[in-house]
Amino acid sequence: MISLRNVTLQRGSRVLLDSVNLTLFAGQKVGFIGANGCGKSSLFALLQNQLQPEQGEVDLPTQLTVAHVAQETPALDMPALDYVLGGDAELHEIEAALVQAQDAGDGMKQAELHDRYAAIDGYSAHARAAQLLHGLGFSVGTELNPVKTFSGGWRMRLNLARALMCRSDLLLLDEPTNHLDLDAVLWFEQWLARYAGTLLLISHDRDFLDNVVDTIAHVEQQTINLYTGNYASFERQRAEKLALQQASYEKQQREIAHMHSFVERFRYKASKARQAQSRIKALERMEVISAAHVDSPFRFSFPPPSKSSPLLIGLNDVQIGYGDKTILQKVNLRIHPNDRIGLLGPNGAGKSTLIRLLAGELAEQAGELILGEHLYIGYFAQHQLEHLDPEASALLHVQRLSPNVSEQEIRNFLGGFGFFGDQATARVAPFSGGEKARLALALLVWQKPNVLLLDEPTNHLDLEMRHALTVALQAYEGALVVVSHDRHLLRTTTDQLILVANQQVKPFDGDLEEYRQWLLAHRAAERAETKQEQAPANKEQKKQQAAAQRQQRKPLQNRLKQLEKVIDQLTAEKIKVETALSDPAVYSVPAKSADYVRQQTEVSKKLQDAEEEWLMVTEELEALE
Repeated sequence: MISLRNVTLQRGSRVLLDSVNLTLFAGQKVGFIGANGCGKSSLFALLQNQLQPEQGEVDLPTQLTVAHVAQETPALDMPALDYVLGGDAELHEIEAALVQAQDAGDGMKQAELHDRYAAIDGYSAHARAAQLLHGLGFSVGTELNPVKTFSGGWRMRLNLARALMCRSDLLLLDEPTNHLDLDAVLWFEQWLARYAGTLLLISHDRDFLDNVVDTIAHVEQQTINLYTGNYASFERQRAEKLALQQASYEKQQREIAHMHSFVERFRYKASKARQAQSRIKALERMEVISAAHVDSPFRFSFPPPSKSSPLLIGLNDVQIGYGDKTILQKVNLRIHPNDRIGLLGPNGAGKSTLIRLLAGELAEQAGELILGEHLYIGYFAQHQLEHLDPEASALLHVQRLSPNVSEQEIRNFLGGFGFFGDQATARVAPFSGGEKARLALALLVWQKPNVLLLDEPTNHLDLEMRHALTVALQAYEGALVVVSHDRHLLRTTTDQLILVANQQVKPFDGDLEEYRQWLLAHRAAERAETKQEQAPANKEQKKQQAAAQRQQRKPLQNRLKQLEKVIDQLTAEKIKVETALSDPAVYSVPAKSADYVRQQTEVSKKLQDAEEEWLMVTEELEALE
C-alpha cells in the first residue's frame, strides 16, 4: 500500500500539492491526469525519494522494487539486448555470481545459483528481452546493435524496455507513449494488462488510459481526487460531480442573497435584531461552495483557407525513398479539399516518409507528383520543434510571419493556445516540449493552410490541448492527412484510413479494431518468415535450438495450465452468480441483489483479464513452435 498523509509539495515558491491525502493499493493501475505543470511528475519524483515534501508523510512498503523509465541513455557500445537485460538487477547479479562460482569450481554454489536463476525465469530472460524490443518496434536483428547507434527516440524505447524488464512491484510511467507509434502502443497495452504489480501512469492518451487503468487520479487545484474506473468513466463521474456542485453553488448563492437581504432590512430594527444576528452568524459559519468550472485555457480554430484547388496533391506511380533505398513503390494517391485521411501501417513501413514527400521535404525517385495551383501546406512533425528560434518569443515568431498585424491581435490569437501575458513575450528556449508543440501548432494555424500534414501532433500535449486540437480539426475546412498513435484523434477527425505496408499504399476498409487484428496477423507472418530464414543448417544446431525452445516453453506452459484452472474457477463463479441473479426473488432484498451485481462485475473483469493473458501466453508459445 502507498500512502500520502497531509502531504504538501512545492517546487521553488510554487505549491503543487497542498495537504494531500491519498491511498493506493497493491495491484492497482492508476492513471494520473491533469494539466501540464500541475505536479504529476513531481509526485513521481517524491515516490522515488528524489524530492521531499514540505510537510506530511509518504509511506511505501519495505523492500519495494520500483521501476521507472530513465530520461537519459548513455552512448554505450553494449548491444541493445544486453542493455535491456540490465533492467533485471537480480538476473545480472546471479549471472555474475555464476561466473565467479564456475571460476572457483564451487559446485554447491553453482547449484544454488542455478536454482535461484530458474526461480526468476532466468532461462527465458533473453527471449523476454527480445520480445520487449520487438513489441516496442525494434526490427529483428537490431537487438544486437550497440546502444550508441540508435537515435534519441529509439533510445527512449530502449529505456522503456529496460524498465519493463525489471521484475518490479511498482512501475512508474510518465508519458510512455510519446515516442511510440500506434503499433507499439497496441502491443504495450497488452503487456500492461498482464503486469501484476502496481502501475502508476501519467498519460494524456484517453484510449490508452481506457484500456490500461482501473482508477483515475485527477490532479487539479493542488489536490488529488480519485475516480474508480477508466478515463471514460472518469469523464462521466466528473460531469455529474460538476453538475451537482454547480446546482449546490447556485442554491447556496440564493440562500446567501436571501439572508443578506433579511439582515440589511432588519438588523437595526429592535424586534428583528436577534433574528438578523442569527443570520449573520450563520453566514460566518457557512462553508462556501465554489462555482463549478473546467479549466481549459485552449480555444482556437482554423480559419478557412483563402484559396483552394479541385486537386490539391496527386501521386501517379510514385516511388519514394532515400538515396538508393526505396521505401514505397507505385504510390497512387489523390488529395482533394475536405479529404480527411489517417495513415496506418507497421513501424518503419513509410508513413512519415510519405508525409515528408507530400510536405516537399523529400523528392520522388520516380513517377509523377502533381501539386495544385493554390496548394498551401501546413506541416507539423516533432523535428520541427527544433527549428523554433530559442531566443525569440511566441509573439515574435508570429510577427515575423505577419509584420503588419497589430500586437494585440497576435496576443489574442496566442491566448487561445495558452500563451498569456508575459509568456507571450518570453524566450522559447526554456519552454517545455508541450509548450513548444503548442507554439508550432499556433504558427501552423496562423498561416491558413489548405492541406494539413500532421505527423504525431499530440506528443507532449495534455488532455485539454488534445481536446481543443480535436475540436479545431473537426471544423477545419481544408484537407487533412495525419499519422498518430492517439486513436481518439484518428477516430474523431478522419473518415478515410490508408494502409502503408509492404512498400505499398492502399485504402484500408476496416476500422481501428480491425487494423489491430490485421497487425497481429502481420506480425505472425513476419515471425514465421524470420524463423524460416534463421532455420539451423545442421542437425547439431537443430538439436541445440530445440533444447533452448523447450527451456523457453516450460514456464509458459506452466503459466498456461495455471490460467486454465483460474478460467475454469472464474467461469463457475460467474455461472453461480448469474444463476442467482436470474431468480426474481433476489431483487426483493436490494442489498443482496446489489452485492450479487457487484460480484458479477468483479468476476467478469477477472475472467476477461485471465482470458486475455491466456491468449497472450498462447501466442508466445505459438511463436516458439
